[in-house]
Amino acid sequence: MIIRNIGIRRCTRRLLSTNIRDESSTNTNHAISNKQLLYTTDAASPGSIFFLPHGTRILNKLIQFMKNQQIKYGFQEVVTPLIFKTKLWKKSGHWDNYKDDMFKVVGFDMSKEEIPHESIEEHEYGLKPMNCPSHCMIFAKFDRSYNELPVRYSDFSSLHRNEASGALSGLTRVRRFHQDDGHIFCNVSHIDQEIKNTLDLIKNTYGVFGINEVEYYLSTRPDKYIGEIATWDEAETQLKKVLDASTETGSWQIREGDGAFYGPKIDVLLTDAFDKKHQVGTIQLDFQLPKRFDLKYVAEDGSRNNQPILIHRAVFGSLERFFAILLDHYQGKWPFWINPRQAVIIPINESHIEKAEELQRKLCGDIINSQDEISPLTGFNFHVDVDKRAATVGHRTKEAIQSGYSYIILIGDKDIANGTFSIRSRDDRKVSNLTGEEIYHKFIDLERSYQ
Repeated sequence: MIIRNIGIRRCTRRLLSTNIRDESSTNTNHAISNKQLLYTTDAASPGSIFFLPHGTRILNKLIQFMKNQQIKYGFQEVVTPLIFKTKLWKKSGHWDNYKDDMFKVVGFDMSKEEIPHESIEEHEYGLKPMNCPSHCMIFAKFDRSYNELPVRYSDFSSLHRNEASGALSGLTRVRRFHQDDGHIFCNVSHIDQEIKNTLDLIKNTYGVFGINEVEYYLSTRPDKYIGEIATWDEAETQLKKVLDASTETGSWQIREGDGAFYGPKIDVLLTDAFDKKHQVGTIQLDFQLPKRFDLKYVAEDGSRNNQPILIHRAVFGSLERFFAILLDHYQGKWPFWINPRQAVIIPINESHIEKAEELQRKLCGDIINSQDEISPLTGFNFHVDVDKRAATVGHRTKEAIQSGYSYIILIGDKDIANGTFSIRSRDDRKVSNLTGEEIYHKFIDLERSYQ
């Protein structure tokens, strides 16, 4: 009894410590967000994030970054519906194994349905908690050949999961979120390379953000699962083999019974600035959904009943959660390439405002500076503001640093006479004198090198 009580006290201390870390992380995120106007929430939609303009800039940068990486690895982006009929979720197995974490949707006016007298099942829908069934549907719509494999789909659609209201926490535990979701339809011979590619992408992506402490876990068959045990054993063996062979994962651990209901998975965990672990990336091997959706492809020998294997994978995982990790990681001091406030121009007095706005147009790029009626699709376009308030230069500079601008550019009489601008970073008082063209190319170099 004494030992048990000590254990309880230790457990209680751990739980309290975890809650304190969670609360500290959430409070820090809120404080930075409120200061930089990144996101907000509202009781009208609990567990859903309202990204404000500057937060949306960061979110869009993360998405565009990952879209470019997906292209490099052969993914094709698709856009899929938000709701599906209950019968689809029953077919995929989610209704029996995941419905408690789903949102059910039913129209109020049944007369709007094609056949209003049909059973309620025909009019009952579920908000999608993941994209895999819809990607299986796309694969099944067309005749497939072995020489098309692997087929790789990516999807950034919003997802909904009915988390308990008491578990909701800032950006890290939400009900509506976005995921850099990807699904690979392949055969057995492709598995090793596809998983290795994903592990490479995970390591390289996190490295861009200066995150190098990454943990890998193999999550095995849970108590509630679909399919045959022999199939599960085969899938777990495949994942163990790849983990052992990969130099990216180093030593890895097993989490018994923590796999998805349809297959084992590799989970990737990061530790935030408060020593709290977050699951981000995941790689899941699935023999079940292809079988349930009767997916087939024609093999090299002409046989038609060949079932592909499905690999689920994400690198960021929940973009909202990864956003929170970056908030902790950078403490609001965003690298230039992802910063929603990349530079501010401070004219010394009113006579310098015109030159300041001219430079702003140049640095903001073709979208603002275009002489055409329609702005171009591509180009380097930076987030640059002009602070033309009547406050002193020192006060405006101090506020710019506090607001998180990467660079402060000053314009005075001497700068205009020399055809240059005085530029300094937020972390270094050293001032350089550069032309507008030199500043623009400096910014291009910073963005290209993810600095």
